[in-house]
Amino acid sequence: MIVRIFQVTTHEGKEREFETFFRETALPLMHRQDGLVWVTGGLPREDTPQDFCMVMVWRDLDALIAFAGEDWRDPHILPEEAELVKSRRITHYELAA
Repeated sequence: MIVRIFQVTTHEGKEREFETFFRETALPLMHRQDGLVWVTGGLPREDTPQDFCMVMVWRDLDALIAFAGEDWRDPHILPEEAELVKSRRITHYELAA
């Protein structure tokens, strides 16, 4: 299984708008993906008020590629969140358990 960690830093002042998008659009979208075993979202803390993350566990690389495409190593965002996001990062790991 593949652990995929997606991190986003929002533009200053866009935190609440991004949180609404994150809760109402991004997480529900992920919950509907075939091959996604587990997903959870991380909200900002006081010391990092613009940072969000999503941690996913995918069944296998084929399932991840079916979702993200051949450029699965790149951190993609939806068009409606582009103006909210200052930077993004993605990392992948093999599940240890």
